[in-house]
Amino acid sequence: MSKKKGDKKAKSGKKKELEGLSATDLAPAITQAARSMRTALSRSLGESGLYAGQDGVILILAEEDGMTPGQLAIRLGVKAPTMTRTIGRMEAQGFLERRADGTDGRLTKVHLTEAGLQTVEQIGRSISECGSIAAKGLSDKEIRTLLKLLKTIEQNLQSDPDD
Repeated sequence: MSKKKGDKKAKSGKKKELEGLSATDLAPAITQAARSMRTALSRSLGESGLYAGQDGVILILAEEDGMTPGQLAIRLGVKAPTMTRTIGRMEAQGFLERRADGTDGRLTKVHLTEAGLQTVEQIGRSISECGSIAAKGLSDKEIRTLLKLLKTIEQNLQSDPDD
């Protein structure tokens, strides 16, 4: 029975902790949570030799190999020069290679190497492990609600501000 009382105290403590929070607290809270997730993921991916952000490039190319640097930049929401530097670094690490497009010689396409393909499974494990750690103490319903809320926030931020 004391366990239930403790649970109630913990829940009421959480409620008090959340009192006074408003929409102005969203940006710093989401930013900090994203940084913490990125740090945990980078630490988990360290053994594969990947750096922060490189996992996204590999996962996109694992779905659709042979994209241009511009297409990758758009998909990842980064600027083209950032993508070009990332591709260069990943090529030097042996994860990617650039090849001329077979039909349009003006285009260069990015492809995963065998080493890049071998990291896909490790990236999946790391994402799963970090997600499990982040969701510790949350119910399945709370996780679904959180994901729904985050998707709504993302859509709101990507929509036209004049809407």
